[in-house]
Amino acid sequence: MSVNLLDYDAAGLAGLMAQYGEKPFRAKQLMKWIHQRGEPDFDAMTDIAKSFRQKLALDAAVTPPALMAEQIAKDGTRKWLLDVGTGNGVEAVFIPEDDRGTLCVSSQVGCALDCSFCSTARQGFNRNLSTAEIIGQLWWANRRMSLDASRLGDAGLEDNRNGDTRIVSNVVMMGMGEPLANYDNVVAAMKLMLDDNAYGLSRRRVTLSTSGIVPAMDRLREDCPVALAVSLHAPNDRIRDDIVPINKKYPLNQLLAACTRYLEKAPRDFITFEYVMLDGINDSVENARELVALVRDVPCKFNLIPFNPFPNSGYKRSQRDAIMRFRDILINAGYVATVRKTRGDDIDAACGQLAGQVLDKTRRVEKRLAGDAQAIIFHPQNGDL
Repeated sequence: MSVNLLDYDAAGLAGLMAQYGEKPFRAKQLMKWIHQRGEPDFDAMTDIAKSFRQKLALDAAVTPPALMAEQIAKDGTRKWLLDVGTGNGVEAVFIPEDDRGTLCVSSQVGCALDCSFCSTARQGFNRNLSTAEIIGQLWWANRRMSLDASRLGDAGLEDNRNGDTRIVSNVVMMGMGEPLANYDNVVAAMKLMLDDNAYGLSRRRVTLSTSGIVPAMDRLREDCPVALAVSLHAPNDRIRDDIVPINKKYPLNQLLAACTRYLEKAPRDFITFEYVMLDGINDSVENARELVALVRDVPCKFNLIPFNPFPNSGYKRSQRDAIMRFRDILINAGYVATVRKTRGDDIDAACGQLAGQVLDKTRRVEKRLAGDAQAIIFHPQNGDL
């Protein structure tokens, strides 16, 4: 079975080269060909000795996830369903803007944390993605977008650095799954994103979003500090226990203390708190004031996210005036607070809508469907009948 070179960060690839009896510079050469130029064909890597290229062709490959489906939204957002084997698919989303191209990357097939307002959680959980399957989303997006640009004759997307046509300028680990629950593979992939011989992104342009696995946050601070976003979504433990169940293990006092520790080595001097706006759940004036008091000791900004609906979610998006009132309370308290612009919702690519194709191993979906069936049996007035 061939080795997938997308599975290796710089240290891993150098170790692999040593096994081949090659010098360390071969690893840098390969990284530039694979990640900067998006080249999967060893024969095209002309500055590498032909004998070694032939050896690689026998033993190794550059194998990103294969495309299963592509959707393009009216606003230009693209969503790709990528095949990760055994009937499973994950989604990656590219969000184009005038001054940047942001890729939302998945880290797991499904998610085990079961946040009640998230479509991914409703799909259950199958497994962690490998490093190759994570970085492969970035590899694939750059290659696909650059090929499309070439067909359209958009020379402005090529920066002329030896054929480097990378288009993604920012990565957010905000797709399917909890990144810190797949710690080793996610960190290896992010190290490739940051490596100057691979994608060369700054730590400020790579953002990891977590629901709050406190021990892993502390590890990340030491191993690979990037910009951090925390899925807060509630101003107190009572609400958060209900909508973000990991809070029962790592309650808010522990989470906020971990945020403060993280800032000791973070590339930004603030934490971004993400807060989905759920009508009648967490969007009242009292909730906003409680939130101000909660974070008073943590340098932070707020990203308010209007809830993006999905079938049978049980939630409604907060009314616009409630969102603006909530935002204004935060701003008047001295915080930067923005309302996230919904992108790609017409193709279910907006925040909280990613579902992919998940063969659930937790039986959570099965149990939920059984519960829904019971609700229909005992409540015949249900509109689903």
